[in-house]
Amino acid sequence: MTATGRHITIEGKGHPPVSGIVVEAADAVALLVLGHGAGAPMTHPFMELLAGALAGEGISTLRYNFAYMEAGRKRPDYIRRLLAVVRSALLAGKECADGLPLLAGGKSMGGRMTSTLVAERAQAVGTGTGNPANRPGENDAAYAPGKQARAQGASVALAEPATQDLRGLVFFGFPLHAPGRHESVRGDHLAHVPCPMLFHQGTRDRLADLGLLRPLLERIGMRATLHVVEGGDHSLGMLKRSGRTQDDVLAEVAAVTRRWTEGVLAGTGRST
Repeated sequence: MTATGRHITIEGKGHPPVSGIVVEAADAVALLVLGHGAGAPMTHPFMELLAGALAGEGISTLRYNFAYMEAGRKRPDYIRRLLAVVRSALLAGKECADGLPLLAGGKSMGGRMTSTLVAERAQAVGTGTGNPANRPGENDAAYAPGKQARAQGASVALAEPATQDLRGLVFFGFPLHAPGRHESVRGDHLAHVPCPMLFHQGTRDRLADLGLLRPLLERIGMRATLHVVEGGDHSLGMLKRSGRTQDDVLAEVAAVTRRWTEGVLAGTGRST
């Protein structure tokens, strides 16, 4: 189901103003800040249906546009601008949450940029080690080596309150690798994320081979929870012969997210 929301403007350092939409759930238990994927804005039907499904499970959402999408461009921005928007969205989410526990994540690139920011902050304050992922989107061809070098700097500047109140991260199709590139380097930074993480992944996802993702998450340990959508693609879409609609799948995903959130808030780390 879709849900109507309240439109806001998100401003901050390092990027022009971007739009956001707040969907408030009745009797909400948390607010989830949702970033979109590389190729579609926050108003894409997937994002709207997801926000509605989560609201039905008592999870409010703030979804937002990245600056390049706000401007109508197809090519994602440099990683520093992407991360700047995530930071501003988290601060806006904290204000909109009005005391509710704060979660964050998103679809594909939106989720990976969120975890990259959280990992950078953890390293900057000494709670993590190693290098975060250095490429932002699903399409590696969009990023030149010079941009990649800039992506690895300035971590210390991110050691501030934007991420400190996060209770957990939720990924709706984590982009572990480009299609046909069976490697897990994009997920290396996840080891430095200090909070619990929930991964919703389809078995037909060409951007996340479960044979690579499972051992990566096993190394992370109890902080990582994997929910597998049998037959789902990168957008958790199903083949017609499955007999399941996207509404069905997102209702399942939202219910799992609610149970996991309850476990996190109860201090058990995970519950699905």
